[in-house]
Amino acid sequence: MLVLLPPSETKHPGGRGRPLDLSRLALPALTPERDAVIDALVALAADEEASARVLKLSDRQRGDIAHNAALRTGPTMPAVYRYTGVLFDALDAATLDSSARRWLGGHVMIQSAPFGPVGALDPIPAYRLGAGTSVPGIPALRRVWAAAVESALAARAPRFVLDLRSEAYAALGPIPAGVPSVFLRVVTAGEDGTTRALNHFNKHAKGELVRLLASSRPRISGIAGLQAWAAASGLDLRASATQKPGELDLVV
Repeated sequence: MLVLLPPSETKHPGGRGRPLDLSRLALPALTPERDAVIDALVALAADEEASARVLKLSDRQRGDIAHNAALRTGPTMPAVYRYTGVLFDALDAATLDSSARRWLGGHVMIQSAPFGPVGALDPIPAYRLGAGTSVPGIPALRRVWAAAVESALAARAPRFVLDLRSEAYAALGPIPAGVPSVFLRVVTAGEDGTTRALNHFNKHAKGELVRLLASSRPRISGIAGLQAWAAASGLDLRASATQKPGELDLVV
């Protein structure tokens, strides 16, 4: 099983790893696209005012421009430790045992805007770029990534994909046709049985779900297996209220 996560806008600064080496990232076929986006971001960082405007930064966030300027030279850390925020705080990878962390490295990818999908333990630098940002000098990020990521995922040929990304990041990397997958939404059920989507708790529940997967390391190769594992783990995973094929609701 391959689990796809969204990134977080907030990140830990610094790191102890050596500078970014694209050959160390998952899906090496994406190197040309990674080079193009990185070069565009570094070039943009040379103009602070343009960077602040394009990236929609407040005065307090302007320090992120330096991170983009140092994409190729700054220190790195594993992606799952780089990101902060609700989902990654709930996942809390640093407190998992070594077997669980190895499972993350082999089964989890994070869909970033500048690097495409990266492995959970892939070393990346701090950066600032969102899925919807238009970076001067390159096409829209969806045009940069979608076909390339779809092809790279097809070559990896995962048996089953659990897609926990937001819709904006899922658009940057479509699941290849023919690869069994499920897109998971987090909802809450009202007294009348109807469900509604959540925001903050959506991210928290996804982080807890991945932590539970890493801790138990089940062998899941399809939707039925995922639902059986969820039921045995005390999770309420049901057919989506949207009734769209390939979607499930996690009720919290």
